[in-house]
Amino acid sequence: MIRPTRRAATEADYTRRRLAQLAVLGIAAGAAPAALPGPASAATGTSAKAPSGPRPAAKAPSAACAHDERARRLAGDDPVLRALVTALTPGSALPQLPPPPPVRLFDNLVLLSAGWVSAMAVLTDDGIVLIDALTSPADAEDLIVPGLRAVGADPTAIRHIVVTHGHPDHFGGAQTLADRYGARVHMSAADWDLLARTRPADAPARDLDIADGAQLTLGGTTIELHHTPGHTPGTVSPVIPVRAGRRHHSAMLWGGLKPPSTVAELRTFLASVHSFRAVMRRANVEVELSNHPNDHGLERAEQLRHQPPGAANPFLLGGPRTQRYMAVMDAMLRGRIAEKEEAVGAAEAAGTAEGVVGAAVAHGCC
Repeated sequence: MIRPTRRAATEADYTRRRLAQLAVLGIAAGAAPAALPGPASAATGTSAKAPSGPRPAAKAPSAACAHDERARRLAGDDPVLRALVTALTPGSALPQLPPPPPVRLFDNLVLLSAGWVSAMAVLTDDGIVLIDALTSPADAEDLIVPGLRAVGADPTAIRHIVVTHGHPDHFGGAQTLADRYGARVHMSAADWDLLARTRPADAPARDLDIADGAQLTLGGTTIELHHTPGHTPGTVSPVIPVRAGRRHHSAMLWGGLKPPSTVAELRTFLASVHSFRAVMRRANVEVELSNHPNDHGLERAEQLRHQPPGAANPFLLGGPRTQRYMAVMDAMLRGRIAEKEEAVGAAEAAGTAEGVVGAAVAHGCC
């Protein structure tokens, strides 16, 4: 039943980005290389003199650098938050990892992974809600179905498939599972429209639209589905109740992390961070999940797989730490927005917007 309701960056990375900014500023100013003090000129027999008077003040760090530095300070030595900084650093790429065996992250939550992208199965008394469906029909056949069986779950009990966003690595196996088990496929209207425009291979047939704040209830388990546009126009982020023994917790899964390219889209993404962060506070979210290995998640899954019974669950971060996760995301996005705006300003000053902005965006600012 569905009811609508209201790589932490290295010093080398930052040095390269800073040099790129200086190059942009040099182009914007139309500067030629300045004469350097040194030995007598062969042509004149004179030597250059240092300018008299007080030395100019050092240039203040850019706003983009300040936001990035704030994100690094917030992350500290926390491996989950440091992985998030790395993932949101321009130029970073997802690690290409082999598919790990399936694992129960909580009593009612199973991680099913292709290595570089993952799905989650929420187990209820009346069936399974699958969050994402990996990359292809082959993934459905070779990873999702046997993965559920390996942890003692019955794939024929898949009742709903929630697709977080309209990219093939998240919907690829959905139609195969829907056809086989009669599952309903849910996606936001904006991303159903995206599929209609782009017509990708293996796209599921349009089924159910996800309204912002919708509640999907199955077997006494209610999953909240919130619109968090930015990665795509209709990205959805779930809030999932999970349990470990008699303990119950609230988990979040950010639906799509890679930032978009334009300032307007980045501002939409940032607004989604703010609105979902408020949802997390209200729901007392203590667990962080991701559908890509951009949060130290597969390492934590391996830790969980091998740790003794009764050890602390590495996905249970607690409320303050999950809020800090969102604060790191906020700071990194503000840095990207500031970087693009600074590049545009420098380009406009130089009158060569296209070339300068391209260089600045490609290399970063810090």
